[in-house]
Amino acid sequence: MPHVDDVGAAVPVPPVVQRVVSLVPSLTESVALSAPGLLVGATDWCTHPPGLDVARVRGTKNPDLDAVIGLAPDLVLANEEENRQADLAALRAAGLAVWVTAPRSVPDALDSLGRMLAACGVAAPGWLAAAERAWAPPHSGARRRAIIPIWRRPWMALGSDTFAGDVLDRLGVDNVLATHPERYPRIDLAWMRAGGAHLVVLPDEPYAFGAEDLDAVTGWDVDVAFVSGRHLTWYGPSLAEARDVLSAQLAAATRQV
Repeated sequence: MPHVDDVGAAVPVPPVVQRVVSLVPSLTESVALSAPGLLVGATDWCTHPPGLDVARVRGTKNPDLDAVIGLAPDLVLANEEENRQADLAALRAAGLAVWVTAPRSVPDALDSLGRMLAACGVAAPGWLAAAERAWAPPHSGARRRAIIPIWRRPWMALGSDTFAGDVLDRLGVDNVLATHPERYPRIDLAWMRAGGAHLVVLPDEPYAFGAEDLDAVTGWDVDVAFVSGRHLTWYGPSLAEARDVLSAQLAAATRQV
């Protein structure tokens, strides 16, 4: 029976998977830590685990398709959002099996990772069980309304139906754009200021927000939290510690007036 990925596609995974190329940083980390030696290729943006020694195939949006094909992988790991459909179609046309992930929530991610690793022939690792335990208890404290920018020039923010939005929801953060028709809408500063947020969450990826970006919230009278983009947006081994890391960073938010 063919394996079925997150987008409902039947993936012709061979009986034994010995070579994997990952086009997604969090999936690279997941495989590298769970089955050392299985991964033979990854993008230039795959920074975890540190010191990973595999062939590099450029970026998530511009992979070197000839290099990927040349590595002769049994399975290519991709993401519906991070990778271009045209690239994935070209890899399939070259005869490669492509597994696509598309989690929209923490439970989705945990289930997705378990099924993906099983397709690779890898038993559920300890970090996955640790992540399940870490995210099992519901949030029980106060809640805050927030805007979560993800890009500047132009300004963009988390909208509806996003994995990162679900992560924050489980930490007591209500996204003011959670019902927006777009997942990553463009917004302007005037709207942001009038949006009724108590908190502005600034991750360090995909855009590396830093202290120099506080000019945008001058005069807002809101709390600002700088958080780890890896723990907010990656789904993989980082999920085991993401709840504690992000909770501490949100608690350390500073008031901007």
